[in-house]
Amino acid sequence: MPKRRPDHVPMRTCAACRQVRPKRSLTRIVRAPDGTVAIDPTGKAAGRGAYICDDTACREPLRLADAVNRALGAAVKPGSLKLEVMDAAT
Repeated sequence: MPKRRPDHVPMRTCAACRQVRPKRSLTRIVRAPDGTVAIDPTGKAAGRGAYICDDTACREPLRLADAVNRALGAAVKPGSLKLEVMDAAT
Protein backbone atom coordinates (compact mmCIF):
# COMPACT_ATOMS: atom_id res chain seq x y z
CA MET A 1 0.00 0.00 0.00
CA PRO A 2 1.47 3.38 -0.97
CA LYS A 3 2.25 5.91 1.73
CA ARG A 4 -0.03 8.89 2.05
CA ARG A 5 1.33 12.31 1.26
CA PRO A 6 1.92 14.30 4.46
CA ASP A 7 0.08 17.31 3.06
CA HIS A 8 -3.05 15.38 2.05
CA VAL A 9 -6.27 16.79 3.55
CA PRO A 10 -9.46 14.78 2.95
CA MET A 11 -12.26 16.98 1.61
CA ARG A 12 -16.02 16.45 1.92
CA THR A 13 -19.10 18.33 0.70
CA CYS A 14 -21.64 19.85 3.08
CA ALA A 15 -25.06 18.27 2.46
CA ALA A 16 -26.83 21.60 3.01
CA CYS A 17 -24.79 24.27 1.23
CA ARG A 18 -22.79 21.98 -1.12
CA GLN A 19 -19.46 23.66 -0.34
CA VAL A 20 -16.35 21.50 -0.22
CA ARG A 21 -14.46 21.78 3.06
CA PRO A 22 -11.85 19.79 5.02
CA LYS A 23 -13.37 16.67 6.56
CA ARG A 24 -12.19 17.56 10.07
CA SER A 25 -14.17 20.81 10.05
CA LEU A 26 -17.50 19.08 9.31
CA THR A 27 -19.96 17.15 11.48
CA ARG A 28 -20.90 13.66 10.27
CA ILE A 29 -24.48 12.44 10.40
CA VAL A 30 -24.98 8.72 9.83
CA ARG A 31 -27.90 6.50 8.87
CA ALA A 32 -27.23 3.20 10.63
CA PRO A 33 -28.03 -0.15 9.01
CA ASP A 34 -31.20 -0.34 11.13
CA GLY A 35 -32.41 2.98 9.63
CA THR A 36 -31.85 5.29 12.59
CA VAL A 37 -30.23 8.67 11.97
CA ALA A 38 -27.79 10.08 14.51
CA ILE A 39 -24.82 12.40 14.87
CA ASP A 40 -21.50 10.56 14.62
CA PRO A 41 -18.92 12.36 16.77
CA THR A 42 -16.17 9.81 16.00
CA GLY A 43 -16.67 9.82 12.23
CA LYS A 44 -16.28 6.04 12.16
CA ALA A 45 -19.78 4.67 12.80
CA ALA A 46 -21.08 2.08 10.36
CA GLY A 47 -23.66 3.25 7.86
CA ARG A 48 -24.31 5.86 5.21
CA GLY A 49 -22.85 9.23 6.16
CA ALA A 50 -23.43 12.86 5.26
CA TYR A 51 -21.53 15.93 6.41
CA ILE A 52 -22.77 19.30 7.68
CA CYS A 53 -20.56 22.37 8.02
CA ASP A 54 -20.47 24.74 11.00
CA ASP A 55 -22.30 27.52 9.16
CA THR A 56 -25.34 28.77 11.12
CA ALA A 57 -27.59 28.64 8.05
CA CYS A 58 -26.74 24.97 7.41
CA ARG A 59 -27.70 24.02 10.97
CA GLU A 60 -31.19 25.54 10.92
CA PRO A 61 -33.64 22.71 11.69
CA LEU A 62 -35.64 22.88 8.45
CA ARG A 63 -32.61 23.16 6.16
CA LEU A 64 -30.79 20.44 8.11
CA ALA A 65 -33.75 18.05 7.85
CA ASP A 66 -34.07 18.67 4.09
CA ALA A 67 -30.35 18.08 3.57
CA VAL A 68 -30.34 14.85 5.61
CA ASN A 69 -33.47 13.58 3.84
CA ARG A 70 -31.85 14.20 0.45
CA ALA A 71 -28.39 12.87 1.32
CA LEU A 72 -29.33 9.83 3.39
CA GLY A 73 -32.76 8.96 2.04
CA ALA A 74 -34.14 8.85 5.57
CA ALA A 75 -37.21 10.63 6.85
CA VAL A 76 -36.01 13.08 9.50
CA LYS A 77 -38.36 15.58 11.10
CA PRO A 78 -37.14 19.18 11.52
CA GLY A 79 -35.79 19.63 15.04
CA SER A 80 -35.13 15.94 15.70
CA LEU A 81 -31.37 16.36 15.17
CA LYS A 82 -29.81 18.88 17.51
CA LEU A 83 -26.54 20.32 16.25
CA GLU A 84 -24.94 23.06 18.25
CA VAL A 85 -23.67 26.03 16.30
CA MET A 86 -19.92 26.14 16.74
CA ASP A 87 -18.41 29.60 16.95
CA ALA A 88 -15.11 29.63 15.09
CA ALA A 89 -13.75 32.44 17.28
CA THR A 90 -13.88 30.41 20.50
